[in-house]
Amino acid sequence: MENQIYPCLWFDGQAQEASKFYCSIFKNSKIIADNQMVITFELNGKKFMGLNGGPEFKFNEAVSFVIDCETQEEIDHLWENLTSDGGKEGNCGWLKDKFGVSWQVVPTILPKLLSNPDRAKNVMDAYMKMKKFDIEKLKNA
Repeated sequence: MENQIYPCLWFDGQAQEASKFYCSIFKNSKIIADNQMVITFELNGKKFMGLNGGPEFKFNEAVSFVIDCETQEEIDHLWENLTSDGGKEGNCGWLKDKFGVSWQVVPTILPKLLSNPDRAKNVMDAYMKMKKFDIEKLKNA
């Protein structure tokens, strides 16, 4: 038997709104089930659950979702959409969306650039000054 592991996101009455918001941003995304209390949805084919649990718990940076991006266009699209309507930019590719969920929008080339001992410090210095990652600036660091 194979057990699937997936996150449950606790919202204060905003699970439907959040699931629709996320599905509008990510390709291959859809709402699978919605009984008003629990919403099951997929983002890029990955299962999530949204729970209308009430005001007791809030999101924080202790948990975030990492999004690997091949291109600057992907980074720009995700950054713009996830920070829209009250989302907040953070440093080094981190952001919070309008629901308070933390995301890391990261270029897939970053580990390769950091693994080059001759360039790692320059790359690190460059990305530490960034909010949204700029792939060309990282490559040129």
